[in-house]
Amino acid sequence: MIDVRRQFALLLVLFLPAVAAAQEKPEELRWGTDPTGGAPYIFQKDGSPEYVGFEVEIAEYLAAKIGRQPVMVSGDWSNNPQQLEKSRDVEKGMDIILNGYELRKDMCEKYAVTRPYYIYRLALLARKDNQDLLGWTDLLPREGRKKKTVCVLGASVAEQYIKNTFPQGVDLSSNADVANVLKLVNDRRLDATVQDNPAATYFTEEYPDLQIAGELVNPGYYVIYYRKGDAALGKALDDAIASGVRDGTFERILRKYGLWNGDQERLHYWLEKAWPPFDVEAEKDKNAERINPWPRMMRELLRAALVTIKLSFASFPLAMLLGLLVALVRVYGPWWLAFPAGLYVEVIRGTPLLLQLFMVFYLLPTVVPGLGEVLTPFVAGVVGLAINYSAYEAENYRAGLQAIPRGQMEAALALGMTPSTAIRRVIVPQAVRIVIPPVTNDFIALFKDTSACSVILVTELTRKYNELFNFNRDYIVELAFITAGLYLLMSYPLALVARSLERRMGAGKGGHR
Repeated sequence: MIDVRRQFALLLVLFLPAVAAAQEKPEELRWGTDPTGGAPYIFQKDGSPEYVGFEVEIAEYLAAKIGRQPVMVSGDWSNNPQQLEKSRDVEKGMDIILNGYELRKDMCEKYAVTRPYYIYRLALLARKDNQDLLGWTDLLPREGRKKKTVCVLGASVAEQYIKNTFPQGVDLSSNADVANVLKLVNDRRLDATVQDNPAATYFTEEYPDLQIAGELVNPGYYVIYYRKGDAALGKALDDAIASGVRDGTFERILRKYGLWNGDQERLHYWLEKAWPPFDVEAEKDKNAERINPWPRMMRELLRAALVTIKLSFASFPLAMLLGLLVALVRVYGPWWLAFPAGLYVEVIRGTPLLLQLFMVFYLLPTVVPGLGEVLTPFVAGVVGLAINYSAYEAENYRAGLQAIPRGQMEAALALGMTPSTAIRRVIVPQAVRIVIPPVTNDFIALFKDTSACSVILVTELTRKYNELFNFNRDYIVELAFITAGLYLLMSYPLALVARSLERRMGAGKGGHR
């Protein structure tokens, strides 16, 4: 009995500290962010796996002040707010979003908001040697001058500011990867970008050839959004922000990253004033009385649908031609050509379209000097789609060529044709006729795959839907159905053609999708 008691006591000694420690583990503060936004907000320095940045330090400070353990949850910047509508227990569930989110009236209608932790302004960034872009007024339309190509962070105040202020003089695109956008401006592939001054301050040091053109404009506030039902969390965060402003912690963090300026003194002012600085309910009423946005949104969706059509009709003929050449080499070419042709097919089919578009748009211009001036986003999209689909069309055509009876070639040679003439005039026409249905089906699939071109700054239909959704969240369902309907209107006629051809030729659907 004594041994049993001793063993039990030993177990208590061993396990009670672990149980107590587990019970004392602080609750998590899951803060949503998007690391692709980059420095100085959140980034990895010198190859370290750890994230640093002024917002990383602010998140850690706030979590410590309210007695929680900070846990970074990575997501997409423009879609992170939606994660607040889900339970924090689901995958990528968040308590707050903290990543340069601006104070916006439409966001305050849906989510609760803390007091500001940073006051920003918008900066126009261009190359120092670009004498045609020295300030904001150079973005205004002028007769005989091309529109300036400007890229911004999607779903940001900068995007809305450019749309409202320079609707005619700017060819506007959006991208979440700020570092890539700045590199495109530095490489003269974009005229300019509009970023918040923290990013502008950091990247003008990284890229000495860039400068802030003109003055900083449109001051605003970085805030933290959280669920409206989490009032206690919001109160704790506001108290922690007030503490960080008053005791100089925020100033120390901001100075560390070269971001402290005179604007930040107004953080003290807003600690004593009502926040947010507008009536959310009154703004809801104003929004209800706004002009009907549907005519404008429909025009934008239709223009984007036209871009999708242009991408499809420009890239697919190239894919068919290249695919046919690859198939001919594989079936009739010598082994030293057939082998690399087969390798080409397998590599293209074995890698994602998104990666191929990145390589065409970002990597090729660094390898081939001068190519960046020709390889605009649209041209890169056409080339990337053509390359990707050529591999699948090559397999379609190879199947068609091998379906032609060997006697056809023998008969043509017996009539005195050369092998190349026989292939061109006898074999290929029959093979093309056989593969028309699967090729048509691939063309239909291409309409949907054009959406991948949004990552290389092409504003096609899916990209435009995302833009409209971000600033018109009250119409999310309607926008989704209209966008899907436009894709259907573009692809359904081709589906009817494919079915008709299949009935006439007795061929299967085939295709790679």
